[in-house]
Amino acid sequence: MVLLAVPTTAIVTALVVIFGLVLLVVLFKYLGLYVRCMTSNAKIGLFELLMMSLRKVNPETIVQARISAVQAGVDIDPRDLQAHYLAGGNVVNVVRAMIAADRAGIALPYKTATGIDLAGRSVLEAVQTCVNPRIIDCPQEAGAKIAAVAKDGIQLLARARVTVRTNIGRLIGGATEDTIIARVGEGIVSTIGSSASYKDVLENPDRISKTVLGKGLDAGTAFEILSIDIADVDVGENVGAKLQTDQAEADMRVAEAQAESRRATAVALEQEMQARVMENRAKLVEAEAGVPAAMAEAFRSGRLGVMDYYRMQNLQADTSMRSSLSGGEITPTSAPPKKGSG
Repeated sequence: MVLLAVPTTAIVTALVVIFGLVLLVVLFKYLGLYVRCMTSNAKIGLFELLMMSLRKVNPETIVQARISAVQAGVDIDPRDLQAHYLAGGNVVNVVRAMIAADRAGIALPYKTATGIDLAGRSVLEAVQTCVNPRIIDCPQEAGAKIAAVAKDGIQLLARARVTVRTNIGRLIGGATEDTIIARVGEGIVSTIGSSASYKDVLENPDRISKTVLGKGLDAGTAFEILSIDIADVDVGENVGAKLQTDQAEADMRVAEAQAESRRATAVALEQEMQARVMENRAKLVEAEAGVPAAMAEAFRSGRLGVMDYYRMQNLQADTSMRSSLSGGEITPTSAPPKKGSG
């Protein structure tokens, strides 16, 4: 029995030593955090700190967030902080945002703050924008301006500055600042386009601001538009005159094309008429070639006498003379048929 008691005592002693070492390690690792919690009334126990490590939660992050919330008078359950940490959220950023919202008198429930954070947006920046409104340049590119044309055809180049404040209630699912910029640009173009003259816009630039602001452009967005200020308005080119010039040039090219088409048609018709004249002349020459044979046949048959032939010759000579006097062609006189020709 004595022999068996010795090993049992050694085993117990070893277990106590091991437990003591583990306890020392735990105390060394979590004692500082536990003391911070106790002195700041954060109410996170030593066992809870150990369980955080087992859940893959960073105890230091939770302790820091919990202490900040307690000291600021914002009550957040440590288990909610751990759940948000495990969900991949930024615990410290959420707590800082809730403290800032509480100081500014902005209603920001914890679930809303964590939802905004998990949606990929900075909840702290949203609260800061609520307290300190943000200015958005429209357009955002440096030196860029929005081009619009008044009814008189004169182009105006405008640049606006939009002052917005974050709407916490519409931050989840609301449109971003790109939508604000697009809507403001559309409103500026519409307002300038409805102006009778560019001079009206230059005389009252605030007309653009009032008109655009009255359209409720922040509907469905995560922001509330506080003001729209026209920072700069410049006169561009005369777009109306340029369009009229381009239209006149286009009309001239169309007219030239139509004239060229008519000229080509006339030339083709003239060539066709010339071909018909040549064809008729060939037929005339062919017909004249048969006259001597017809006259010879008339002499043989007695239908044409000598006097008739001379009268016809005189008539042809008179016709040739008249033609020569008028500048026309002289028709050659047919030679009389020889006597006895068959």
